[in-house]
Amino acid sequence: MSAGTIWGVGLGPGDPDLMSLRADRLLRETRHVAYFRKSGRTGHARRIAEGRLCADAVEYPMDYPVTTEIPVTDPAYTAQLAGFYAQASDHLAGLAQSGADVVVLCEGDPFFYGSFMHLHSRLKDRVPVQVVPAITGMSAAWTATDQPITWGDDVLTVLPATLPEDELARRIADSDAVVVMKIGSNMPKLRAALAWAGRAQETWLVQYASQSGQQVMRLSEADEAQMPYFTIALIHGQGRRP
Repeated sequence: MSAGTIWGVGLGPGDPDLMSLRADRLLRETRHVAYFRKSGRTGHARRIAEGRLCADAVEYPMDYPVTTEIPVTDPAYTAQLAGFYAQASDHLAGLAQSGADVVVLCEGDPFFYGSFMHLHSRLKDRVPVQVVPAITGMSAAWTATDQPITWGDDVLTVLPATLPEDELARRIADSDAVVVMKIGSNMPKLRAALAWAGRAQETWLVQYASQSGQQVMRLSEADEAQMPYFTIALIHGQGRRP
């Protein structure tokens, strides 16, 4: 029996209409479907796929053992997630080795800060694995501002807000255009870094880009000390143009 394929399928930033034709086809044709979620939640990727799964789909929700309960620097955080990814990989490999194809639903693009990459590294030498790329959340975010993110020779830097404040400030100051992700409770630190870099007035915030609750605002208009998980900060480049 030939092995089935594990498909890491990017679903895009949230609006199902921004899903690729290949992703839509795989969702409708593949019987085994897996997705990440926080325990007790539906999972963002599963919500995007609602109404697109085949009628007899067998679902395999993968519940994170930990998300924000302990710091990412705690050795227990890495240990718990490593065990979780190993167990999930074994389950998916078993399905593929039995001849079944499996779609793993991935919000955004699977290879851009996505959980699927941790499965990919554990599965790629065991069973066939294919990745379907997708529109990223940051692309949807800068489109929501109705401004290009880069012009001419602008250099774009993508930063996680989990970095130390001094490193955030340095990289923001050194870049033409900036995207900051993973904000959440890191908002006070990000504000301080933007102020140090002298770029707070240029910064836009986009919450839930492309989704029904989308909000676009300047940083100066945002009072919250903590932002929703799906928040992206943007500084647009102002480079060369005709």
